[in-house]
Amino acid sequence: MMHLFSRLINQVFVALVLSAALIAGSGNAARAHEIRPAIVDLVVPGDGTARLDMSLILEAALAEIGITHSDSDDSPNAQRYDALRSMPEAELQSEFNRFENRFLEGVTLTADGARVALEVISIELDPVGDTDFARLSRLSLGGTLPPGASEITFAYDPAFGPSVIRLPDGQGGHSYSAYLDDGSASAPIPIEGGLTSSAGEIFWDYIGIGFTHIIPKGLDHILFVVGLFLLTPRFKPLLIQITAFTIAHSVTLALAMLGYISLPASIVEPLIAASIVFIAVENLVTTRLSPWRPFVVFGFGLLHGLGFAGVLTEFGLSPAHFVSGLIGFNIGVEFGQLAVVALCYAAFGAWFADKSWYRSRLTMPMSLAIAAIAIWWVAERTGMIA
Repeated sequence: MMHLFSRLINQVFVALVLSAALIAGSGNAARAHEIRPAIVDLVVPGDGTARLDMSLILEAALAEIGITHSDSDDSPNAQRYDALRSMPEAELQSEFNRFENRFLEGVTLTADGARVALEVISIELDPVGDTDFARLSRLSLGGTLPPGASEITFAYDPAFGPSVIRLPDGQGGHSYSAYLDDGSASAPIPIEGGLTSSAGEIFWDYIGIGFTHIIPKGLDHILFVVGLFLLTPRFKPLLIQITAFTIAHSVTLALAMLGYISLPASIVEPLIAASIVFIAVENLVTTRLSPWRPFVVFGFGLLHGLGFAGVLTEFGLSPAHFVSGLIGFNIGVEFGQLAVVALCYAAFGAWFADKSWYRSRLTMPMSLAIAAIAIWWVAERTGMIA
């Protein structure tokens, strides 16, 4: 058995290296079917106008994938989305021109309660490129503010997906950012002096962002935690693994957010999927928690932390609130992970962990299913399948 497992470790290590080599040149982009929020910078230059500089997956908005889907394949409009992704920029521009009025209706900028009429100032589309990754488009919308307007609110149609509204601080950062994932309007933003959030507000907001990144949006992280639970549902061994995982992803998340380390999502995401394969396959070939497993989990936690950083970076966390936002996000992630553990315990751990058939009827088939899903993700994220 030890010889078999030693061979398994070597094979998985080779697979990880090959995966990284296959995708090293792919660039830092969202996976093709992953729906990212539209990132919107509100600029008020002081001349009576306001501008929204947007970076978004335009195809997802045109197909109206909606906020309920973190993966376009889950949407009934998936076929429309895939067709848009394969269009050259000239054809995509034509599609947007036909959709423009609908899009402008869905982007709401309100000044002192009066809606601001917006128009498209510019649009920048990229060529099709590698269809294994979603392309980002850049739009600028502008409008004239009512005379004497004192505050602005922003809202984004939930049919287009989630959004992040940010206020540039003029120094390369952002004095304010808010994640809008349900179509609700932002807080009123003062035109003079902008808007800042307190450390406490950022802390609580990012707890919610961290939690929702696990439940319901983080299926890969959920399967990783379930894989840890399946081998040994006893509290102490599970606590050791979860602690190792938590420390590791907290370290790399902080280092990545501070700019000390960086890896493109095109490398990190396939390796995260490969880490799930490893945990699931290890469950199949061993019957107990090995002394080295917490160290393996720690190493994989470093990878998952880089994945969390890729998400958190998009939100434009202000340097002034870096600590409170980072701590809040980590706490939210931990709450999400603990919720997964609690659900596993309530569903089968509390009832069947001591049964002689626990391994044959639960650990083995569920680990096989997790391994199959994660292998598919590795293939998908490395471009082996469309």
